[in-house]
Amino acid sequence: MRTTVARFVFVSAASPDFRPDIEGLRALAVAGVVAFHFGLTALPGGFAGVDIFFVISGYLITRHLTTEISQTGRLDFLRFYARRARRLLPVALFVIAATLAAGALILSPEEQALYSKGAMFASAYMINLWLIRWSFDYFANDAANNPFIHYWSLSVEEQFYLAWPALLMLAAWLKPGKRTIMLAIGIAGLVSFAVCAWLTPISQPWAFYFSPLRAWEFAAGGLASMTPAWLLQKRPRLALAFSLCGLAMIAFAYLTFSEEAPFPGFLALVPVTGTVLLLLAGAAGVRDGISSRNSERKTAGHFSWNCVDAALALPPLQWVGKLSYSLYLWHWPVIVYAGMLVEELTLAQRLACLGLTLALSALSYHLIENPIRRNGWLMANAARALVPALLLTGTGVAAAYGNAALAVRDLDPEQRTIAASAAEPATARAKACVEGYDTVTPKPCVFGNGQRAIALFGDSHADHWSTPLVEAAKKNGYRVETWLKSSCRASRYSFFVAKLNRDYRECDQWREQAIKEIIAAKPSLVVISELALTSSRKMAAGKGEPDTPDAAWRAGLRSTLTSLSEAGLKIAFIRDVPFNDENVDTCVARALWRNKTPSLCDQTRAYAANDAMAAVEREIVDSVPGASYVDLTDRFCGATTCHVFIDGKLAFRDQHHLATPFAESLEPEVEKRVISKVGR
Repeated sequence: MRTTVARFVFVSAASPDFRPDIEGLRALAVAGVVAFHFGLTALPGGFAGVDIFFVISGYLITRHLTTEISQTGRLDFLRFYARRARRLLPVALFVIAATLAAGALILSPEEQALYSKGAMFASAYMINLWLIRWSFDYFANDAANNPFIHYWSLSVEEQFYLAWPALLMLAAWLKPGKRTIMLAIGIAGLVSFAVCAWLTPISQPWAFYFSPLRAWEFAAGGLASMTPAWLLQKRPRLALAFSLCGLAMIAFAYLTFSEEAPFPGFLALVPVTGTVLLLLAGAAGVRDGISSRNSERKTAGHFSWNCVDAALALPPLQWVGKLSYSLYLWHWPVIVYAGMLVEELTLAQRLACLGLTLALSALSYHLIENPIRRNGWLMANAARALVPALLLTGTGVAAAYGNAALAVRDLDPEQRTIAASAAEPATARAKACVEGYDTVTPKPCVFGNGQRAIALFGDSHADHWSTPLVEAAKKNGYRVETWLKSSCRASRYSFFVAKLNRDYRECDQWREQAIKEIIAAKPSLVVISELALTSSRKMAAGKGEPDTPDAAWRAGLRSTLTSLSEAGLKIAFIRDVPFNDENVDTCVARALWRNKTPSLCDQTRAYAANDAMAAVEREIVDSVPGASYVDLTDRFCGATTCHVFIDGKLAFRDQHHLATPFAESLEPEVEKRVISKVGR
């Protein structure tokens, strides 16, 4: 699951520069994100709230910096960073500490260690870079359960703060004047957007998390802050049109975008442009440094009236906008931990989580965020804020690092066994014999030195059978040659892959070449296994991914089997393993940590075993000469239940891959049911 939101600069409501419309925009942004994550409304594009925040931040920061440059000819960098530190750092680190403390009671030790690393990077404002690496790890733990993942946008924000003042000061130094600064912002924004739009369909994690590729959103806000307000002040109808159009664009993004869309890229232009239009219209209602929403000064001679700005200035939105930073920080760990404690949250439970989030946010705002931001002693000079900020940051990093180490220190044997079982790769993967997404030319590996060969062909669900197959083959005088590729089924049909956010063209090319090479190698037996189509549908449920029709799957499976059969090869097709609704290693470890039984993680056979599709699969395989269907489901499932902890071993390392130690225990079954097919 992708998470969102950033955070930002506030102007005091007592200030003559206070903009209620901006406070209202903050409320819309955080409301969309919270509703999206809590599942309270049908807002599939609520994550676009991050773009609203980025634009607002660029608007306010650029306005503040350009004002200082125009008045003094310079920037006080230390003073600028001191303000940001007072505003953002204390409550962010407090929430990190509270989340770590709660995790000690809820998370398994291995989870605590993993997510403490996230806390460490979050404390150092670098978690976005860590998440880029995580996104490309095929077997990485589920990022959606990381209670610190939402700090990515705060990291992007802080990295923006490091570069933006220097860019504006450099532009002013090269040639004093507003035009030079606008030109510098425009060039930076165009370059950033061009690379972001180009990279989004190619490598979405980089486009999504890498701060230079989000700079164009801040730049859009920065350019809006430098647009003369008088252009719209004398055109109230045009200002109103801007507001209505901007609001409609944000609503469109919230209602129609989805996590599987190629985002940010060109799609992000919708909420960004909408926010810019609202900011421009809101600025048109301000004259002489006074807000048009000040009811005591709202006269025809001073202000133009805008119904959208008036709506954004309503007290409920102002209250939510004021709390929006704390709301964002608290909402994600609250809903993540609640989802871990309760399997299926009801609407009432989600509303209770919202109430808890609001209460925590109000407390942290009034007790931490606001008092520290306005503390007179800290405001006296930059050093008084920056030195404690550096110490706090270092303390946060050290505490998170220490927590990661302590969490797995002196683990009980069961927890160590679970962690080791989940981490151990299958035989083929351990030798780097499972090819990556971008590979189109097969590179087979050989295990053993037997005179006769058995070919293993398929995706990672063929790979996890490599462990028992290689051992069984060696005992019977065979070598195993592997043709394995991540997420690439042996069946001949094209399909969509979420990690690439497109059809898996490389798989189609690789598969055809692999089939040719297997036929040319003339193995004694071809062993095939692949992720069941029903399992992939469960993984994609609710994500809007294009589905593969049953007819295409049936034709693709038959085509592959027929090609191998017509070449005179024998085939053993191993039925896919049961599918689990969560990562089994995490579920079992968490259950044991809470002194509960691993059977809590078991699945009903009706959900896990895919029996109906397996029957169709068996029928297809049995209809092809020389092909046999191998069904080991009885090792996992009884008549009604599929188990995840079998004979004292963890059966799966995640939702749908065998844990290697358990796979080793299946060697006698593989020898009996698979190797025997050679002499059939």
